[in-house]
Amino acid sequence: MSVLDFFLLIAIISIWGILIVNLILTIAGYTWYLKQAGQPDPVLPDEVPFVSIMVPAHNEGIVIVKTVLALLSFDYPHDRYEIIVINDNSSDNSAELLANLQRQYGHTRLKVINTDKTNGGKGKSNALNIGLKTAKGSLISIYDADNTPEHEALRILVAELLGDDRLAAVIGKFRTRNKNATILTRFINIETLSFQWMAQAGRQHLFHLCTIPGTNYVIRRDVLEKIGGWDVKALAEDTEISFRVYQMGYRIKFQPRAVTWEQEPQTLDVWFHQRTRWVKGNIYVILKNGKQLFQKKGRPIRFDLLYYLTVYFLLMSSLLLSDTVFVLSVAGIAHSDLQGFSNGLWLFAILMFVVSTFVTITTEKGELTLSNLLLIIFMYLVYSQMWLAVAAYGMVGYIREQVFHQQAKWYKTKRYQ
Repeated sequence: MSVLDFFLLIAIISIWGILIVNLILTIAGYTWYLKQAGQPDPVLPDEVPFVSIMVPAHNEGIVIVKTVLALLSFDYPHDRYEIIVINDNSSDNSAELLANLQRQYGHTRLKVINTDKTNGGKGKSNALNIGLKTAKGSLISIYDADNTPEHEALRILVAELLGDDRLAAVIGKFRTRNKNATILTRFINIETLSFQWMAQAGRQHLFHLCTIPGTNYVIRRDVLEKIGGWDVKALAEDTEISFRVYQMGYRIKFQPRAVTWEQEPQTLDVWFHQRTRWVKGNIYVILKNGKQLFQKKGRPIRFDLLYYLTVYFLLMSSLLLSDTVFVLSVAGIAHSDLQGFSNGLWLFAILMFVVSTFVTITTEKGELTLSNLLLIIFMYLVYSQMWLAVAAYGMVGYIREQVFHQQAKWYKTKRYQ
């Protein structure tokens, strides 16, 4: 076996290993979904805790009014929750719009914290830490500024959390509000259904393990205070805080009945910048916690650490190698005896990806369509390669920032009407 064949074989094994793990998670998630279907919503006790809903917002004038109105419309007792918008060093009309809402709904229900360049504009974690100092609630709920949660979302999240003292947080499901805007948002819609919420369900079913998303969740205030709030260095503050919660011995639960609808990037450049931030953020979390793979206290997060390490390092390297061998073979520059075998497995991988992804989106009303089936095929060929480019670019960017001691910048995702 040549050196080229050896490395190609390693790449094939790596790619297929991760595909199989994702397939197992999908099957487990779908099984869990079938068990949960038809069950009633969790019920609140007669006396409910006070909840502080925090919304970090930087130049969110386009969407902030709709988001605040949705939060004000929760069916949770209105005298038992407050909304805190951290208007974080905004230069648009956010302050004026929020002031108008305060005059209409009162400063008690809606609080606005206006930061400037001296204490704000340093990213989501910093904004959340500022809001936490003002929050009155024993429970803290987080929503991004582009979200439109359903009326019952907060009630379901809180009721689920109160049902188990071992839970530090309960997370909900998010859907794509602008899924029909562009072909990119249709990709993201499928990605969200198949590789985010279904994977969360699978991990919960198999390992009692979930990762806090950036929005639509509720967490106990005392837990937040014990771990010192959000890490201001973390671009993926949701993943980072999840790891610390598990290391304290608490659990996080996924409750898909609590739904929020959020905007997703509609153009490639906005998507690329957003996902690059995700990559850099997750690499930071991996490196921060990597040594715990071999320590007892790292046991609760070991699966996630291994998964992230595999995806961001082994899978990326394997895909780059596989694609390079394919291009060199087509160009006649190099030849591998495994190329035919590799191409056969590649076609089978596409089939497995399409079938498993299509099955998962059938859990949502209106998604079982022929156009989505064709889109999933196209998604494997195009969107997966886009993700590979983002992962490689993000890793190079992270390394450059560390070498030159540059501070990672929080990229503001563009919003749409």
